[in-house]
Amino acid sequence: MGLLEEATGRYGYVTADDARAAGVDPAQLRIMNHRGLVEHVARGVYRFPIVPTTALDQYMEAVLWPRTTAVLSHDTALDLHGLCDVNPADIHITVPADYRVRRDVPRMYQLHRRDLDPADVTLHEGIPIVTVYRAIRDGIEAKLGGHLIDQAIDTARRRGLLAPEQLNALTHQRRVRPERQPRRNGRPVAAAQG
Repeated sequence: MGLLEEATGRYGYVTADDARAAGVDPAQLRIMNHRGLVEHVARGVYRFPIVPTTALDQYMEAVLWPRTTAVLSHDTALDLHGLCDVNPADIHITVPADYRVRRDVPRMYQLHRRDLDPADVTLHEGIPIVTVYRAIRDGIEAKLGGHLIDQAIDTARRRGLLAPEQLNALTHQRRVRPERQPRRNGRPVAAAQG
């Protein structure tokens, strides 16, 4: 498969590793960039401008940016799965637990480290993303607002996206998770006595 064909299935994006796998010297990507055939979007990540852009491009670029196995997760996954009214300011990406960043992380990315089970990963229109179950668990663990978690669980239940045992586990995890306490200067604020 040629680089353009590879890019067509990934919103126009290719990496230096893709070039190597296709038997192309990655230096050719720099030459193609100089000639205007590809755009350099991040270290080792290029985009063919001939491929039309979509609203999902930023997510494909985000999972390619770390140059390791990466998936959309947390608030971003809840949003793309359409589970609740979360409006993430950042793109949340989960990378392997031992991944070390050797360059500045773009401000729009929030990295999470976890070794995911293959059963926790799926695709959303060709982009690696955590499953509905994992996204809700991540939201609970990250202490996302309780109303958003309740909405996500209810939506997943109504749409049949969770197995009964997953629904029970999430409901239990949601109940035992303490609500977020109001904080000031990093310390809990005592509730007003009435």
